[in-house]
Amino acid sequence: MRLGINLGYWGAGMDADNLAVAREADRLGYSVCWAAEAYGSDAATVLAWVAAQTERIDVGSAIFQIPARTPAMTAMTAATLDTLSGGRFRLGLGVSGPQVSEGWYGTRFDKPLARTREYVEIIRKAMSRERLTHEGQNWTLPLPDGPGKPLKLTVHPVREYIPLYIAAIGPKNLEQTGEIADGALVLFYAPEHAEATTLSALRTGREKAGKDLEGFDVVPTVPMALGDDVRALADQFRPYTALYVGGMGSAKQNFYNKLAQRMGYEKEAAEIQEKYLAGDKEGAAAAVPHELIDSTSLLGPVERIADRMQAYAGAGVTTLSLTPSGFTLEERLAGLRAGVEALERAGLA
Repeated sequence: MRLGINLGYWGAGMDADNLAVAREADRLGYSVCWAAEAYGSDAATVLAWVAAQTERIDVGSAIFQIPARTPAMTAMTAATLDTLSGGRFRLGLGVSGPQVSEGWYGTRFDKPLARTREYVEIIRKAMSRERLTHEGQNWTLPLPDGPGKPLKLTVHPVREYIPLYIAAIGPKNLEQTGEIADGALVLFYAPEHAEATTLSALRTGREKAGKDLEGFDVVPTVPMALGDDVRALADQFRPYTALYVGGMGSAKQNFYNKLAQRMGYEKEAAEIQEKYLAGDKEGAAAAVPHELIDSTSLLGPVERIADRMQAYAGAGVTTLSLTPSGFTLEERLAGLRAGVEALERAGLA
């Protein structure tokens, strides 16, 4: 099992620290550094900045939002980042959510699975450097009633094949991800529930493509906090968990709330969402079960974290992306080093 680092969103006031974290992860041998985007900083610019100031670590989008760019533009960006980084780019994609897709980008959040499949098809074709033609429900290339003609990508990426990941939570999205992608980017991954919530659907998708999970990259992003008081450490992540389970989407359409339900927290998930959407964020955070946080995070001393890493590896994880907690750079760097130490203790390095 490899380690990654997830920087999250740029522009939150810790940008200089984020660069230092990426550099330290590079020095320590972490395999990949991910950056995200929502409706603030874009991930492509951040990844170019990080790639320019690191040497070995891969840089990955977690995620590029599908409604933000045409598929051809995403192929151009991926080819450019792979070239600039010397072959270190990983392309992560996701449909975002209805609020961002329709409120920020003005793109209807309809048929997200079909849109994702078509998006990936166009990217694959463009990246192969064949002349780009496509007829689908969402895109037609070239347009049939104008002067456009089939074009091919002029950039030559360092690698012939850039690994493609999809952010997936729901069973149908996970199944399709297993079928059409090289890896899955997941959140709130609990080893105890991994087979039922994630791996079974991925495996079904791989079987559709005539493959198995061998070589497929399962990549959960996992919060991490060092210390002896596990309950106090878990409390740090209550607002984060409440945001996703309670507020990341509408009352009817929240993928993370449904995931918590599939993990056995039906009553708690409903309470968290009800309070969060009513504006009671503190109440929503207080309603998050400790067990939910503990099972989806790395908490405690290095020895306990090493045990949990073994559980993650046993539950199909191939790249474990950490988000070390801490209000200071020193705390976050200590978390990075502890991640390496825990991996070695677990016998997984």
